Amino acid sequence: MPRSSLSFNQAVVEEFRARGGRVGGPFAGGDLLLLTTVGERSGREHTVPLGFVRADGLLLVVASAAGAPEHPQWYRNLLAHPLVRVELGTEVFDATAVPAEGNRRERLFEAVVRSAPGYGDYQRNTARLLPVVVLEHPGAGAGTGTGAGTGAAAREVASLADKLLEMHDWLRAQLRQLRAEAEAHLAGGVGGAPALGLQLRQHCLAFCQGLTVHHTGEDRGVFPALAGSHPELRGVLEQLAEEHRTVARLRDELVALVSGLDSAEPEAFRAALARTADELEAHLTHEERELLPALAGIPFPPPGR
Repeated sequence: MPRSSLSFNQAVVEEFRARGGRVGGPFAGGDLLLLTTVGERSGREHTVPLGFVRADGLLLVVASAAGAPEHPQWYRNLLAHPLVRVELGTEVFDATAVPAEGNRRERLFEAVVRSAPGYGDYQRNTARLLPVVVLEHPGAGAGTGTGAGTGAAAREVASLADKLLEMHDWLRAQLRQLRAEAEAHLAGGVGGAPALGLQLRQHCLAFCQGLTVHHTGEDRGVFPALAGSHPELRGVLEQLAEEHRTVARLRDELVALVSGLDSAEPEAFRAALARTADELEAHLTHEERELLPALAGIPFPPPGR
């Protein structure tokens, strides 16, 4: 992206945050959000201002790039890392970014154009099909019954034990959803198992991304701190760290299977998902049994934050 574009975007981002979601200039009076993605290759966070549309109870953004011939970088980022952060007015939340496909994409794009006709002009000016991305809010079914945050009730967090259980609730909910979605997808095949769709792929990658962040935080922060304050747990922590490595190998198998959307083998995916679910559930249960008593005495967030 040219330096001038980066400078313009940064100015809009700063104004948006300073004024609670209101900006002037070309975006004045428009529906605007900030989308933060993780770089496809760099792994660094990038924030861009985007127009949005609400349709069918969904929060939508379009990878239009004003009708440019190539997809914008933020879209390529979310294909690799579907967990994104959304700033909408003064609200900030994590979401799963899922591009719509087929008839659903056509229906949603028509709704977008009715609300913001300029996107129709952008589509007419380019040969590529403009992606319509659903930003699935945690806890909301995204209007489809398969929202990325379904299945886990909100938990009151007052200690590090509560925080651990909150994350475990999320991981278990993601696994239940993924397995149900995979079974439904495979059962719908005619003349053999269908290829994996973008929705299943994005949900799988979002789960793997969240799992990586959680276990990395434990390996680098929680476990070393506990080993120092509770030396009697060092043996247990070493066992749990080894379980992390086992789960990571299974997670990497899943990621490899869905990286090539068109070549993904659905039955292999289902088998890999089952192995990951079984191993992760055994690990979560073991971790809760061993660590919750020690973590219950540690307030969260820490005092002074």
